[in-house]
Amino acid sequence: MDRLIEQFRRHSVALISLVVAVSSLGYNTWRNERTEDNRDVRHAAFEMLLKAGELEQVVFRSHYGPGESRADGDFAGWAYVPTLRDLAMVMPADVGTAANGLFSAWDSHFDALGQSETGRDALSAALDELRGSLLAALNELD
Repeated sequence: MDRLIEQFRRHSVALISLVVAVSSLGYNTWRNERTEDNRDVRHAAFEMLLKAGELEQVVFRSHYGPGESRADGDFAGWAYVPTLRDLAMVMPADVGTAANGLFSAWDSHFDALGQSETGRDALSAALDELRGSLLAALNELD
C-alpha cells in the first residue's frame, strides 16, 4: 500500500495532466456540438423567416390582387408551406407546432383568399405565430 501511494505521489503531475486533458477534450467536444446545433437552428430560422415573409406576400397578393394573381398565389403558397414545415424539423418543438399550424391553416383557408377576411386573418395569425416562435427560438440560443 505504501508503494502505491509513493507511485501516485511521484506521478501525480502526470495523472492530473491526464484528467485535465480528458476533461478539456470532453468539454471541447460538447461545445463544438452545441455550436453546430445553434448554427443549424440559426440558419433554419433565418431561412424560415424569409420564406414566411414571401408567403405573406403571396397571401396579400392573393387576397387583394387581381383574379390572375389569386390563382398564382394558391400554387406559390403550396410551394412555401411544405418548405416551412420541413425546415421546422431542425427547430425546437414549438416552431414545429407553429409550422404544422400554418400548414393546416393554409390547407383550410387558401381557397377563401380574396373572398372573405376569415381566410386572410387565419393565415396571417398562423404566420404571426410562426414568426413569434422563430424569434423565441433565436433568442434562446447560447
